[in-house]
Amino acid sequence: MPELSSPEVSQKQSDLVFKTAREQARLIADGEISSVELVGAHLEQIGKVNPVVNAMVTMVAESAMEQAGLADKARSTGEELGPLHGLPIAIKDLQDTAGILTTHGSPIYKDNVPARDALIVERVKNAGAIIVGKSNTPEFGAGSQTFNPVFGATRNPYDTTRTCGGSSGGAGVALACGMVPIATGSDHGGSLRNPAAWSNVVGIRASQGRVPAINGDLGWSTPSTDGPMGRTVGDVALQLSVMAGHDSRSPMSIQESGDMFAGANSLERDFRGVRIAWSKDLGGRPMDAENSRVTESQRHVFEHLGCIVDDDEPDLSSTDEIFQAKRAYYFAIKHEIHLRDHRQLVKETIIWNTEQGLKMPAIELAHAERLRTRLWEQLMVFFDKYEFLALPVTSVPPFSIEEEYVTEINGVQLETYLDWMWPCYTISATGLPAISVPAGFTNDGLPVGLQLVGRPRDEMGLLQLAHAFEQETNFWKQRPGVVG
Repeated sequence: MPELSSPEVSQKQSDLVFKTAREQARLIADGEISSVELVGAHLEQIGKVNPVVNAMVTMVAESAMEQAGLADKARSTGEELGPLHGLPIAIKDLQDTAGILTTHGSPIYKDNVPARDALIVERVKNAGAIIVGKSNTPEFGAGSQTFNPVFGATRNPYDTTRTCGGSSGGAGVALACGMVPIATGSDHGGSLRNPAAWSNVVGIRASQGRVPAINGDLGWSTPSTDGPMGRTVGDVALQLSVMAGHDSRSPMSIQESGDMFAGANSLERDFRGVRIAWSKDLGGRPMDAENSRVTESQRHVFEHLGCIVDDDEPDLSSTDEIFQAKRAYYFAIKHEIHLRDHRQLVKETIIWNTEQGLKMPAIELAHAERLRTRLWEQLMVFFDKYEFLALPVTSVPPFSIEEEYVTEINGVQLETYLDWMWPCYTISATGLPAISVPAGFTNDGLPVGLQLVGRPRDEMGLLQLAHAFEQETNFWKQRPGVVG
């Protein structure tokens, strides 16, 4: 990795790595910096900060610098450049990378080196992004606390005694610490939104099929979706412009191109008169008081933007049954072979969730599907009145890294390892797009996120509203203490 020669050089590199991805891309395109300089600065930042937080777990620094040199040559010879040209990127360790270790956070795959890239990886590489390494994730992405027996735990950069959430926890921390300007993630029950909230960055769970995937187990009804994380809404939109787009091999793939998300000006919008439903706790679900205080304090921002904000929420009482059944079904398909062949290497929560699916009667899954169909009909009535729903991303602030998951909130005992994640998984069950945007800090200085939910396939509207909120608040500019 490049060595710093002076404090001035160190400060220059620090300023560079915390510029937005859009700005870094512009600097490269205009020839103001080289890809070699940019990638080198980020590798230096990783070397400095990663030992403290453990966000990046498999590095390919030599390959990244070689690719950066090729990127500079392409620019100098006038080749057409992709939107992510020369930008370093972290790939979540759940997503296959050709020739690069991909462990899924499991000792079963501790030596796994895929022969081909996942589709999302293929797309960001084709757009010019340069992989610098893999970001940490919980074992098989299960649970919103990023730790595993292969690489250990990732620490929250705002308080290293706390968790960063998950399962895209390494990605969120890498972004917050300036290790990369862009990162991939995935979201089942909140894995793009929860860690974004707790690292003071942005993560969007797009509609199913917006970011297609192939070679999965449930192509017609996958509960998970890949997607981007970034420090700003604009940086997320930039990534979505290349991650989104039709692929005929994905049966749920949306036909629209991702080009609509590309332009910076596309995020500008007048929100006067737009109706937003504001929910403190979705009708009385358990919510930490300090977490609630922070999100409630931001309601006025939308009113200042000219929105009509009403206390209201759809009836999402059926989402617990829907999500639990669909998740158990997914785990049974995905992990039956792992329990059969390597049970001793699988953590208890995954064993429990998989066995829930293996013993689930078919009628129970069918009932969940029926409930989800009725829920969709009700939601369309609700979203005919409101364009957006606003609610917290998490039910608690970041908890101790020594805890695997939250077991009680305000004295309410929780039954499963998933229950505390209700603000995210209830929305996952609806199938609607949702984004997490930085919304402030607790009295202890811990980040809190606000979740915005949009109408079906209206990722553009979500990005525009989140961008407007971001421009008013600028919480994203507050860096964690570990980077000085």
